[in-house]
Amino acid sequence: MPRAAQTPELSWIEVDEALPQPHLAWGAESTAPGLLAAGHDLSAARLMASYSQGIFPWFSAGQPVLWWSPDPRMVLRVENFRFSRSLRQTLKRWLLQPGFSLTFNRDFSQVIDRCSKAPRAGQSGTWIVPAMVAAYEDLHRAGHAHSAEVWLDGELLAGLYFVALGHAVFGESMFTTVTDGSKMALASLVSVCTTHGVLAIDCQQNTRHLASLGAQEMPRADFLALVEHGRQKPPIEWNTQTLYWRALTSMDTTS
Repeated sequence: MPRAAQTPELSWIEVDEALPQPHLAWGAESTAPGLLAAGHDLSAARLMASYSQGIFPWFSAGQPVLWWSPDPRMVLRVENFRFSRSLRQTLKRWLLQPGFSLTFNRDFSQVIDRCSKAPRAGQSGTWIVPAMVAAYEDLHRAGHAHSAEVWLDGELLAGLYFVALGHAVFGESMFTTVTDGSKMALASLVSVCTTHGVLAIDCQQNTRHLASLGAQEMPRADFLALVEHGRQKPPIEWNTQTLYWRALTSMDTTS
């Protein structure tokens, strides 16, 4: 008989307490693999401390703040990004349109709001609850949360938001209103990462969509080594970035 899923004791973290070490997260045989701790503190300082350890918050309305560190971790090494022929052609067509632009941090608030309202297959609600939005707005003002945006004639068509500590980059969520819009935002982010020597973008959880773009699972220990290496690097001036087309030309161009 298969073993029943286990429910270990969950650590409750007070405001003045540090998060447990990532290796203490619940294992694969538990009811919630990767769950590490719970609490109420979602301050910018807490978020910075958590991301520096490869830990992220993920919870629904009515739940406490739940902290996660899954093993394995879904990660997109930027050199593995699948800049397919079809995406390349789509991006070329959009770039020819007057009024089209790819930017960073022009409107973080609108991006995270649109992400929170984007319909998700198999989900009736959102994990980007008001407390989460407020927390990442604070982190954006502190200079560590950023947005990549796709615009046409002043209208936001697609975007994503992410956390960056030095060269440690953590993808959070994306939305689009046009075909391949979020892929164009990701391509823009990948081009900046490639240009500045960022090795990887954290994708947190394994999904078919992320895998189709080149993300793969890696052991948590290897991921944490990437985070430690990246966060020692100087920060990127995200406000001044845009698409680096040449950085994408060496990418995978499979159909």
